Amino acid sequence: MPKRIPPLTDRQIRNARPKAQAYRLFDGDGLYLEVTPTGSKLWKFRYLRPGKGETRISLGSYPEITLAEAREQRQAARTTLAHGEDPGAARKAQEEARLKQSSMTFEKLAREWHTAMMRMRQPGC
Repeated sequence: MPKRIPPLTDRQIRNARPKAQAYRLFDGDGLYLEVTPTGSKLWKFRYLRPGKGETRISLGSYPEITLAEAREQRQAARTTLAHGEDPGAARKAQEEARLKQSSMTFEKLAREWHTAMMRMRQPGC
């Protein structure tokens, strides 16, 4: 039987102080807050990749990502896992798609620069 982990409270998170070594405050279902020696508080989600091993994804830092938001992200990642997909790979695919749709890509910038340079080299400019 798995060990029952009591959920974190906002007060516990606010009162977490840095120590000499990084430590974790667990919320349950793979979500935890890592408190670093510098005082950073980082949300992470630990899971088993389908057919592979254990891995972690970062969900953001506290207080930019609140406890409720971190729990929502954890639930979204667990839903992705339930569909047999790797949440980390899904995030990378979304980021790549977002970059492809971005208006200014490196290729576009390089082509614009090249066109401008070619105009400058033409006689009569």
